[in-house]
Amino acid sequence: MEYNFREIEKKWQKRWVEEKTYQVTEDDSKQKFYVLNMFPYPSGAGLHVGHPLGYIASDIYARYKRLQGFNVLNPMGYDAYGLPAEQYAIQTGQHPAITTVNNINRYREQLDKIGFSFDWSREIRTCDPEYYHWTQWAFQKMFNSYYCNDEQKARPIEELEKAFASQGTAGLNAACSEELSFTAEEWNAKSEKEQQEILMNYRIAYLGETMVNWCAELGTVLANDEVVDGVSERGGYPVIQKKMRQWCLRVSAYAQRLLDGLDTIDWTDSLKETQKNWIGRSEGAEIQFKVKDSDLEFTIFTTRADTMFGVTFMVLAPESELVAQVTTPEQKAEVDAYLDRTKKRTERERIADRSVTGVFSGAYAINPFTGEAVPIWISDYVLAGYGTGAIMAVPAHDSRDYAFAKHFGLEIRPLVEGCDVSEESFDAKEGIVCNSPRPDVTPYCDLSLNGLTIKEAIATTKKYVKDHNLGRVKVNYRLRDAIFSRQRYWGEPFPVYYKDGMPYMIDESCLPLELPEVAKFLPTETGEPPLGHATKWAWNTVNKCITENEKIDNVTIFPLELNTMPGFAGSSAYYLRYMDPRNHKALVDPKTDQYWKNVDLYVGGTEHATGHLIYSRFWNKFLHDINISVVEEPFLKLVNQGMIQGRSNFVYRIKDTNTFVSLNLKDQYDVTPIHVDVNIVSNDILDLDAFKAWRPEYATAEFILEDGKYICGWAVEKMSKSMFNVVNPDMIVDKYGADTLRMYEMFLGPVEQSKPWDTNGIDGVHRFIRKFWSLFYSRTDEYLVKDEPATKEELKSLHKLIKKVTGDIEQFSYNTSISAFMICVNELFNLKCSKKEILEQLVVVLAPFAPHVCEELWDVLGHKTSVCDAEWPTYNEEYLKEDTINYTISFNGKARFNMEFAADETSDTIQAAVLADERSQKWIEGKTPKKIIVVPKKIVNIVL
Repeated sequence: MEYNFREIEKKWQKRWVEEKTYQVTEDDSKQKFYVLNMFPYPSGAGLHVGHPLGYIASDIYARYKRLQGFNVLNPMGYDAYGLPAEQYAIQTGQHPAITTVNNINRYREQLDKIGFSFDWSREIRTCDPEYYHWTQWAFQKMFNSYYCNDEQKARPIEELEKAFASQGTAGLNAACSEELSFTAEEWNAKSEKEQQEILMNYRIAYLGETMVNWCAELGTVLANDEVVDGVSERGGYPVIQKKMRQWCLRVSAYAQRLLDGLDTIDWTDSLKETQKNWIGRSEGAEIQFKVKDSDLEFTIFTTRADTMFGVTFMVLAPESELVAQVTTPEQKAEVDAYLDRTKKRTERERIADRSVTGVFSGAYAINPFTGEAVPIWISDYVLAGYGTGAIMAVPAHDSRDYAFAKHFGLEIRPLVEGCDVSEESFDAKEGIVCNSPRPDVTPYCDLSLNGLTIKEAIATTKKYVKDHNLGRVKVNYRLRDAIFSRQRYWGEPFPVYYKDGMPYMIDESCLPLELPEVAKFLPTETGEPPLGHATKWAWNTVNKCITENEKIDNVTIFPLELNTMPGFAGSSAYYLRYMDPRNHKALVDPKTDQYWKNVDLYVGGTEHATGHLIYSRFWNKFLHDINISVVEEPFLKLVNQGMIQGRSNFVYRIKDTNTFVSLNLKDQYDVTPIHVDVNIVSNDILDLDAFKAWRPEYATAEFILEDGKYICGWAVEKMSKSMFNVVNPDMIVDKYGADTLRMYEMFLGPVEQSKPWDTNGIDGVHRFIRKFWSLFYSRTDEYLVKDEPATKEELKSLHKLIKKVTGDIEQFSYNTSISAFMICVNELFNLKCSKKEILEQLVVVLAPFAPHVCEELWDVLGHKTSVCDAEWPTYNEEYLKEDTINYTISFNGKARFNMEFAADETSDTIQAAVLADERSQKWIEGKTPKKIIVVPKKIVNIVL
């Protein structure tokens, strides 16, 4: 029987659906294993061959764990909200829901062709009200919670209200936007609105003034990773920094727990380091500086309190409220011009850019340690969101401050004995302190650090600051609160209405609050988000339902929130929903969550290191605090798949002609290289007729060939439509089959590495599967498998493979597994192996990689159940032992020939046999060997 992959793959994909092969339920008799791929966004272009890389890698592992007896959860769904569908809606008028459904259907069709073991009965879509019900629910829980620093967990906001009513802020230790102080009497005297404004300072989901990336053309706030070089990634529109009132999540409250949790999970060191740097823990002191000739004072945070005597200027972030307060009238025009320029740069760009810019405010601050008046500057190398948005500059011991001082001619005062700051700052935290205070000035305070080590000086200064009420010792984090508002239509609606300008939650029993229909997907003419076009978008608090805007009376009917949630909202707890996707009463049933707990293997790209992977960990920790998630960390092991790059092809057109010259002849002409569609090129040979039909301008093309062929040039580039190097997996599946595609993607190289797509090697993988098939069927369709005992050589070949593949799968070294399959099948083919005992286990081991052909052959072998339910074989070391060892025979260190000996042969017997061999006599030439060295199981060296 011929290997007809098209029939086989269709047959088994159909049967898997009919028999619900991949549908899974909780089973207390089996150990669970939860495999998850990062949520895909269904784009209009569909999948290219790079997209399934991670899915194939995780699918192999999921199938392997099932064969080991685990109860494997391997779900799939869609992160269905996104800007692309909304932009398409703006351009065409087609509702984003229609675009999204079309895209999902295309994705699903492509995914099904590749043969994944996804449990589609658990499919979720973030745009489905049944799903975002629980996103809205979680948001409400965050709104109604605050973070208690003493307990290090979220607590109900009602507890805070009761505490305020009985004792004010006395004894309060809660995460907040700013430190507040009031008595119980003051709290009880405040209006409802005033009390709500105070509570907003503590809520985990809160409304706050924050700097955002504002894109006027798109009419929305953009995340940092959606902005490139000052313009939007999508559309290339200008982006400016702007302060707006936005919904935020108090992620910063969880900073230490996010750091501590990294020690409990199996992630790569590089990814953990990325998260640690993003969270950015630093220990230091907050110190108060007074503005000269003013009642103003401001706080700075420093990790190097020991350098206070070296402060020669201060720097404010351009966004700081202090800028307007301290800038003198003489400097206002210059300062305003500078602020206007910095609006166009994102924080990420400012961090990356080392160029020096700044402007003097005209004001001075008093150094509390020296009494000196130091100038206050404004520069975009200071960020408003980190620390206090103001720094003390010590140019002798900080490289950024040093570059700034050099550029603007400011004093650089060294504080370490013997350090040279003539060319660069001295940043080392070692040495003996000097100039603290300087010997030639009258001390301003009773602190001297001179003669101390830097470590001693830091501790001494922190104590002094605390004892003299100059500030406080503090741990700071770079991690910011997450901006949670987007001025878009296509996103989750907030379950929020506004009363007297303050947000209130709609009743939990009324969730989900569904996205309304709108006439336009653009912002309104008055600048409101697209939901401002909705005519029925008000909340009736009596009847607990949505009603028409015209009925708003601000007594019982109030306006609803016009912003929607950001892209990461729906992907922050989807792993929990997969456990129990059809539960209408809870995000996840406690018993179900107790079974699955968290994700054992999470596969996705490194681009999510500081976005999704921070937000989802925060979200899960919050749900853990309110007793929803049974564990703190959502993803135990994380594997980042690399990217499959495009392998572009080029044709070479002779200038001012429509003649194309082959690669190795192009240097003889003046040519222009042009990208050509890789799908009309095979092994770098151009299909001339297909090229002429590809585009109208090439219909009359002429060619200068070499050996009757047109050879294309090539280069490795990003896979993109503009470079015509996108390879559609459907074409590969149609030509070679899904099993070939699966194995070839893994054969390209290690899962974690990026590598170019190159179809030149795919034929070899396809031939391997055909050769594997030929162990079962002859060319004349004769069934070859026999129930006969296996030979020692056959068992050795099989068990060598089992050992190799078992180890490789655990390490995700799939490329070397496929090499091992090829070697094993070649060995068995040469041994003319047709033993059921061998082939049956070979099918099981190959099944995770090539499930369709293995299902077919498992069925042919007489099994009534799926190969998925077979048992993963264990290798037997006895079969791997060598009976004989091949020794290299050397003379004076030079290898001359080889000899076979029994594996347990003694050294004396080996020496005698080597000396007796006639080939040895040729090299000994009648001499007496000085020494004979036998390295067991490797080499014999005769020293003459």
